Amino acid sequence: MPSYDYEKDPAAIYRQSFSIVRSEAQLSHLPDGLKPVAVRLIHACGMTDLPHDLMWSDDVVEAAQAAFAGGAAVLCDVEMVAHGIIRSRLPEDSDVICTLNDPQVPVLAEKLGTTRSAAAIELWRDRLDGAVVAVGNAPTALYHLLEMVAAGGPRPAVVLGFPVGFVGAAESKDALADNPFSLPYLAVSGRRGGSAMAAAAVNALAAGLPEER
Repeated sequence: MPSYDYEKDPAAIYRQSFSIVRSEAQLSHLPDGLKPVAVRLIHACGMTDLPHDLMWSDDVVEAAQAAFAGGAAVLCDVEMVAHGIIRSRLPEDSDVICTLNDPQVPVLAEKLGTTRSAAAIELWRDRLDGAVVAVGNAPTALYHLLEMVAAGGPRPAVVLGFPVGFVGAAESKDALADNPFSLPYLAVSGRRGGSAMAAAAVNALAAGLPEER
């Protein structure tokens, strides 16, 4: 049987990973509050150039921290985002919610003439006010959220926009960055994104990098 020499201690792996990220990534242009968020985002995707593509509102860290301190729900567009969130890093009364598999969604999608991911956002209405929204997959979900707010719907406390892909992903994140509703946001421009990044953003904004402590 072959024998491999590799690090097995989880705490050491985290420390070394974050140290490598800091040595290779350019973080100096980021506000101090966003630097640990960027480190965790890079750790989730392995791309040290990611900070150059981050977009954010000046109040995103404060808005997210206030929301978490108040026990805000975390609303996720897909189950992969929800399962990537470290529940122990959230306040005990914070719920993590994904409505994509609700039986009402296919009917709503057909009625609205949109994707299931977008239709699932409709089921957030009674929890959306003051919530933390994490979109890691569907551009249509992010667009529909912005349309709901534009129509006078409930306002989330913060929107973490990381839809990924080739159709609408870049454009939906640009729309979030340009939103006229003063929604606090964090996003990555262009085609990159994904559930791992969206979950990583939640984890970092909720708890920083406790693995380094």
